[in-house]
Order: sequence, then structure tokens, then C-alpha cells
Amino acid sequence: MKKQSTQVHNIPAEATLEVIGGKWKLLILCYLNCGSMRSSEFRKEIPDISQKILTQVLRELEDDGLITRTIYNQVPPKVVYEMSELGKSLKSILDQLGEWGEHYISVHLNKNPNGDKEGDPA
Repeated sequence: MKKQSTQVHNIPAEATLEVIGGKWKLLILCYLNCGSMRSSEFRKEIPDISQKILTQVLRELEDDGLITRTIYNQVPPKVVYEMSELGKSLKSILDQLGEWGEHYISVHLNKNPNGDKEGDPA
């Protein structure tokens, strides 16, 4: 079921955050940025997400046109999720977010509780 967006955004980035924001969407998109995945693979990679929430988030991403779901007619059924063409347009953004996150983590791991870098004179 497609939702009609009647929201007016103050800036374009607000629309982006509306689509990829939240606790789990960005994480799921980052995994799919590396290749297609099945629901069970998401559960292994993201153990804190419940099946209900995973299903809900995957449906929202599919409704927003960022991912596609392919159902293979076999027993047991096989469902594969992957980035759609629109979702693939996020690749460079997702890559940059990952790089920035790595930088942020490395900077903050080298800080002491006072906020100074270790080895810096006080």
C-alpha cells in the first residue's frame, strides 16, 4: 500500500531523513548496499531487531521504493531483498556515512574522559 506524501519539507534533506531515518532503516539499507539478503540473514546480522519490526521496516522500505522483494516459488519459500534502482542511488551516501562513522569512532576512541586526545598536553 503506497502512502501519499502531502508533507511539505523545509529542506530536501528532511525528505531524505523521512525515508531512511529511524532506528533500523539505515542499518538495513547499509547491509543491502553490500548485496541482497534474506530475512533470516538480517536476523543474524541484527539480533536486537524483532521479526515483527524487521517485517514492518522491510515493507516500509519496499513501499518507499528503496528495496525490492523477490519471492521464489519453492519449498520452503525463499524471499530475497535487494536495493531497487532508487535505493542504489543511495550507494554513495551510504558509503560516505560509513566512512564518517569509522572516522567518528576512531576519534572518540582516542579521547580521554576530559574530551582531549590522548597524548595532547592539557
